[in-house]
Amino acid sequence: MHTDTERCVRAVQSKDARFDGWFFTAVTTTRIYCRPSCPVVPPKPENMTFLPSAAACQQAGFRACKRCRPDTSPGSPEWNHRADLVARAMRLIGDGVVDREGVPGLATRLGYSTRQIERQLLSELGAGPLALARAQRAQTARLLIETTPLPMAEIAFAAGFSSIRTFNDTVREVFALSPGELRARLPKKRTGTAAGTHTPGVLNLRLPFRAPLNPANLFGHLAATAVPGVEEWRDGAYRRTLRLPYGHGIAALTPMPDHIACRLGLSDLRDLPVAISRCRRLLDLDADPVAVDDQLRSDPLLAPLVDKAPGRRVPRTVDEDEFAVRAVLGQQVSTAAARTHAARLVLAHGEPLDDPEGGLTHLFPTPGALAAVDPASLAMPRTRRTTLTNLVAELASGTIRLGMESDWAEARARLLALPGFGPWTVDVIAMRALGDPDAFLPTDLGIRYAAKELGLPSTPAALTARAAAWRPWRAYAVQYLWATTDHPVNVLPA
Repeated sequence: MHTDTERCVRAVQSKDARFDGWFFTAVTTTRIYCRPSCPVVPPKPENMTFLPSAAACQQAGFRACKRCRPDTSPGSPEWNHRADLVARAMRLIGDGVVDREGVPGLATRLGYSTRQIERQLLSELGAGPLALARAQRAQTARLLIETTPLPMAEIAFAAGFSSIRTFNDTVREVFALSPGELRARLPKKRTGTAAGTHTPGVLNLRLPFRAPLNPANLFGHLAATAVPGVEEWRDGAYRRTLRLPYGHGIAALTPMPDHIACRLGLSDLRDLPVAISRCRRLLDLDADPVAVDDQLRSDPLLAPLVDKAPGRRVPRTVDEDEFAVRAVLGQQVSTAAARTHAARLVLAHGEPLDDPEGGLTHLFPTPGALAAVDPASLAMPRTRRTTLTNLVAELASGTIRLGMESDWAEARARLLALPGFGPWTVDVIAMRALGDPDAFLPTDLGIRYAAKELGLPSTPAALTARAAAWRPWRAYAVQYLWATTDHPVNVLPA
């Protein structure tokens, strides 16, 4: 979008927050870059230039605006609804792969050469993987500076910097302030330095999103399907355990009118950017609800549903392998039965952890742990037991990859080749684990019932034909159709 100068100028002049994260405005006279909705008086059009990423702005010598804080914009929706190389690379960079494994590790995961990845990222985003990862480290550092009383040396290494000098230089270059000056600008209560306001390893953050956001189906679904010990709804928040690269964590996510309140308890602060990335992905916070809803409104039978409760998101996952296992456990059984089966696996094979603030007890078991289980010990029908054991064996061996680097078409094909995997199971995994915004469930009984009530075709073939007009947002249409029932997944818990 940044190449459409006229459209970008209009967005900046109208301070349109819908475009935050889509592009950045770099002001040539001040050498500052902003989000489109920056509250200051817009510069003259001839003094604006538009860049596709914060990293590109930083590489071009611009520093972040202190008023609009462009580094805290929602992420571009492009990276979550595309499956090409650039989108997959951006999802992995957001998940911290470059910091942990370097650019060669990123290339290995994607199956391309480092040169090919760098060339494509530079072409589309104006910055290579190292610059994009550096911009993310700068934002992580700012979060830690402003939300914790940690010493700067600890923040530098927790944010992924290799040295304190690099940390200091990067913060000064990006924010035009030293780390100490960034902290000094905030009231004491914002930095957690007042007595009794900070718990070691616990961070309180605000996760931004593009409005509107309807929390009912999003949090309702997560709460209604929560696996005891791994997930819970407590005090108005969805809480769950997180398996992270350097340790584990617990996230508490609370819907607020203009943000999601996020409380993170981490065993290792180096996992902060990964934890944030996975929470955002779980709640589909980088979606563009206006684009989605406008497309779905083009169908006169869907339009009333969209107008009644706009901004529905697709509830996703923080662990793709976990969700695939749970999808198998949920085949042809009720939501309550699926939770019971999953809870048994967690209790028997999950990794225990302590939760001082609630009732969470375990991390969900890994595919490797489940692959070592004696199938005869699984209390479920023999055919589903076979389906599950085949799945976890493929996941554990890496034959099937469902992570952020996965090729959606390849993953679908490999899942369909497994015994016991039909279109419904594959598409629900594609929708919630892979993140395919166009995944569709025409055979789902709830979808067929809703379609019939609305006057849409109710047979799978006819409904699929009608849904062609909803592409590429059919997964969001599923949320609107599901919402026509009184199932608990559609109700925000009290």
